Amino acid sequence: MKQLTFLLFILTFFVKSSLVGQELAILKYGGGGDWYSNPTALPNLIKFCNENIGTKINPKPETAEVGSNSIFQYPFLHMTGHGNVFFSQEEADNLRTYLLSGGFIHIDDNYGMEPYLRKELTKVFPGKELQELGVDHPIFSQRYNFPEGLPKIHEHDGKRPQALGIFHENRLVLLFTFESDLGDGWEDASVHNDPEEVRLKALQMGANIVQYAFNN
Repeated sequence: MKQLTFLLFILTFFVKSSLVGQELAILKYGGGGDWYSNPTALPNLIKFCNENIGTKINPKPETAEVGSNSIFQYPFLHMTGHGNVFFSQEEADNLRTYLLSGGFIHIDDNYGMEPYLRKELTKVFPGKELQELGVDHPIFSQRYNFPEGLPKIHEHDGKRPQALGIFHENRLVLLFTFESDLGDGWEDASVHNDPEEVRLKALQMGANIVQYAFNN
């Protein structure tokens, strides 16, 4: 009975989301990592998407805690940070239920979170591993074409950028962008003083991610 009530709760949230339109939320997680980093990034990406790919996203993204039922209000979650990530098993279960119920999460490593994230993802999807997306994946050819795959926005360790994913029944439910730093490119120009063409590449790739998630 409890499980049925919870499933009805999830269904209600997704129906509500489909009625109010496209929404994004920043995922708040434990462990001490700065989940709140890049504060201008997501608002700038939303503005770019609304102006260029026809979305009607609330310009002010909400914050949703990973263990809360509130995540089911949002078809798209964005997660970032530089350091430690920790999910309790209950939080991991909640995130897995969200993703298997039709949700999508984009995790952008702001430098330093990758080893912690990989460990926590084993709680979310035991037995599944991150897979690298090939350059022929449709996420690279939505409104904007990236024939070489994920663009490099900021340099850290001289490693190539990677788009890594977890799939469920052939649907990409989780995207992890690593060694790219898309979020830095979405920030206000004055934050990192990136050339405009670099910021544009970051915003265009972000728009592709949003478009892909909303259409799949």
